[in-house]
Amino acid sequence: MQNAINKFIDHTLLKPTATATDIKNLCKEAIDNDFFAVCVNSCYVELAKKELKNSRVKVCSVVGFPLGAMHTDAKAFEAKLAIDNGADEVDMVINLGLIKSQNWEMVQKDIEMVKNTIGDHVLKVILETSYLNEEEITKVCEIAVLAQADYLKTSTGFASSGATEEDVRLMKKAVNNQAKIKASGGIRDLSTALTFIKLGVTRIGTSSGVKIINQQRMNK
Repeated sequence: MQNAINKFIDHTLLKPTATATDIKNLCKEAIDNDFFAVCVNSCYVELAKKELKNSRVKVCSVVGFPLGAMHTDAKAFEAKLAIDNGADEVDMVINLGLIKSQNWEMVQKDIEMVKNTIGDHVLKVILETSYLNEEEITKVCEIAVLAQADYLKTSTGFASSGATEEDVRLMKKAVNNQAKIKASGGIRDLSTALTFIKLGVTRIGTSSGVKIINQQRMNK
């Protein structure tokens, strides 16, 4: 497992102050460490795709980030632009207000419209678990599976807290092997990354990918 930890990592840079130079550096680090993907804001998808040309690293774009509160049509349009510009995967933020209102029909529509827009491309649904209780997490996971989401993702990394072991266990139970889990938010070292991988996540979202790989190399 440790030998392949780089292939769990979505090397992430989503800061609002990220520059084109920052994105180029992110892509270079991803190539050098053979990470699975880079995760960037949609405005940088085209640049990231260009920088990663002829590499195995995929491009993931966030959509509706970080609040998830925009109109569903806007999310779907952003997702289409991201795919048209070269994104391989989309990480969309769920609408927390709809969840708190228990408007489950619209929650499902929100996910379905984005998934239908991107087709066979991978869709990860970001729950922002720190704002949800156990019942809400379970319900949203079940709805996301019905909406054909490929992954459920814990967090944006912009909320009060990120991934927890308890939330990942709950999400895994709720999806019942019908979707995969991505842990993100607060994963900054090798020990934490390995803890989540042992719990069964298949992707780690982190801006500390290089640090994690360097720690792994030092432990060999």
